[in-house]
Amino acid sequence: MVWPGRSYPLGATWDGSGVNFTLFSENAKKVELCLFDESGENEKERIELTEKTDHVFHLYLPEARPGQLYGYRVHGPYDPENGHRFNPSKLLLDPYAKDVHGKVDWDHPHFGYEPGEDGDTFNDGDNAAGAPKARVVESAFTWGEDPRPNVPWEDTIVYEVHVKGFTKLHPEVPEELRGTYAGLASPAAIEHFKKLGVTAVELLPVHLFLDDKVLEDQGLKNYWGYNTLNFFIPDPRYSATGHINEFKTMVKKLHEAGIEVFLDVVYNHTAEGNHMGPTLSFRGIDNASYYRLTDSDQRFYMDYTGTGNTLDTTHPRVLQLILDSLRYWVEEMHVDGFRFDLATTLGREEHLFERGSAFLDIVRQDPVVSRVKLIAEPWDVGDGGYQVGNFPAGWGEWNGKYRDEVRSYWKGDGGMVNELAYRISGSSDLYEHDGRRPYASINFVTAHDGFTLHDLVSYNEKHNEENGEDNNDGESHNQSWNCGVEGPTDDEDINRLRRRQKRNFLATLLLSQGIPMLLYGDETGRTQNGNNNAYCQDNRTSWMTWDLNENDRNLMDFVRRVIRIKKNHPVFRRRKFFQGRRLPGTELRDITWLTPDGFEMTDKEWNTGYARSLGLQMAGLLEDEYDEHGRPIQDDDFLLLLNAHHEGITFTLPKLPDDANWVASLDTGHASGLASNGIFRPSDEYTVGPRSMVVLTSYARKPEPND
Repeated sequence: MVWPGRSYPLGATWDGSGVNFTLFSENAKKVELCLFDESGENEKERIELTEKTDHVFHLYLPEARPGQLYGYRVHGPYDPENGHRFNPSKLLLDPYAKDVHGKVDWDHPHFGYEPGEDGDTFNDGDNAAGAPKARVVESAFTWGEDPRPNVPWEDTIVYEVHVKGFTKLHPEVPEELRGTYAGLASPAAIEHFKKLGVTAVELLPVHLFLDDKVLEDQGLKNYWGYNTLNFFIPDPRYSATGHINEFKTMVKKLHEAGIEVFLDVVYNHTAEGNHMGPTLSFRGIDNASYYRLTDSDQRFYMDYTGTGNTLDTTHPRVLQLILDSLRYWVEEMHVDGFRFDLATTLGREEHLFERGSAFLDIVRQDPVVSRVKLIAEPWDVGDGGYQVGNFPAGWGEWNGKYRDEVRSYWKGDGGMVNELAYRISGSSDLYEHDGRRPYASINFVTAHDGFTLHDLVSYNEKHNEENGEDNNDGESHNQSWNCGVEGPTDDEDINRLRRRQKRNFLATLLLSQGIPMLLYGDETGRTQNGNNNAYCQDNRTSWMTWDLNENDRNLMDFVRRVIRIKKNHPVFRRRKFFQGRRLPGTELRDITWLTPDGFEMTDKEWNTGYARSLGLQMAGLLEDEYDEHGRPIQDDDFLLLLNAHHEGITFTLPKLPDDANWVASLDTGHASGLASNGIFRPSDEYTVGPRSMVVLTSYARKPEPND
């Protein structure tokens, strides 16, 4: 028996009595629902969706139940020149599917055109035997109260991590759970996050994604996952149980530990690629609606992403798909935030990026999505694609200028102190003009895309030969420095310098204003052997190793120590930008930039090409900043001394109020990162070693008795 059903919600919805099936297609002529047995190999029934409301085909099956496997065949014109690529011989995955059975088997005819042709010919080979099938789900899950951590933006410390790579080799995670959602929520994994001090894990893509045929033919995999096939399904390759509730359990356990969960999401393109790609879902359902096509010839796709296609976020149904997906992950899966891959693409209207684009406006207005943390990767590969600092209020941004300029400074490039000052003080030049706060800047030195921290200080050149592209892939301009030898060396002087450089990068990152993001494994010296584009390396090249030597453990202890400083001292977590104003009743400013002789920097000194050292004094009296109970925030005073020169630099320590002293608390020139014990008077000298950073603290400030 078939009932007409309803046109909303989209997808397959179990209501306790039956299942409502809906599929949007503006240009289709006919849609057929194909039901499969539990093996996914045998089609049991094919039913036409005869009802159509507002371009949504729909029906209701009162006898259908959760677990039912299904797919669609969509009929319409095969007219590539006008943007239509309908092909009912291809079984298509529901864009709103919440679970999946099976995966793409490339031995079957998934391409809509004849092999060896130009993408325009029609291929009528049936792909159903090798196509993934959607599965109807029952969404019930016992969340309990599941209080969200709701970590304030300014207190956030992000840990970018790969679900599989983090635990695949972890000896304390049960073997059957390694590389899975359950493994990431295991006691050993959570203990690491807690001891490290991070407040959020940002998961590389977990939306269902595709391993391209060209990679599988080479024995490689799409390890990173930036090749989405469906925006609702947690990829089952990371599931130990095969049930979507495993993802929910992971989130719940991380929340119990006070850790937020962010997802790296890829709404800018899909896994179907360019006009020579497979027909797996969107292309066969309504190519002209889902994708941006070129104006001159609609056989081809606009490619702002470098992946072959671009989703059309100017189409209202595509916007609906993205917002429905985001709400699903917030409301059903309880995630706490999103990092949007190539977010500039999402904000393009006719062609150029617009701060008032439909996508950015609708996200800002959405009562669910606007409440979670939103982070943009503010660039793509199209014209005008670099938009760092240009996203609207409410968005954090991956700060690419921070990465590049901090790398350049510690590499030893001269003339960087002016730019460095902006970056470590919160990048006010990028974010203050439109009312955003320092925490709009997501600071990072390394990320999944590029060198790990260990490789950043060990290689001048990329070494991507194992990717099978003759080392032509990956970024060539890395701002890296190998400290004198390319790759591993037995020269202990070079190894000591590399360890010191890692401490420099980490201390700078964690003590800068804004939100720090650590790449998983940087805290233990993880290496990819110089591969700066390990997207296809699902192996020990990318997996985190846990057999740590003494130097690895020392580095991890150092990271923990610096994170404790960050978390214990609000002066490093300011909610407002420095103003350079003199504080009432003192001779101090909220921030003072110093030369090595202890005087304020002059305009001439800011622009000196050979300058490689800088002092930064921050007052602990945070004027106009209050805690959650409305009390003024007071902290200790801090002095940061940075020296990227190859020789030591002697700094004269600046004045303090109330006859206070300076105490050295951190010195990256020491193997442990700990400063030598000692109390220093203002006007005393402190020699900062070659390529080192020092943190000194004054404990003079005390709250007033009535505060």
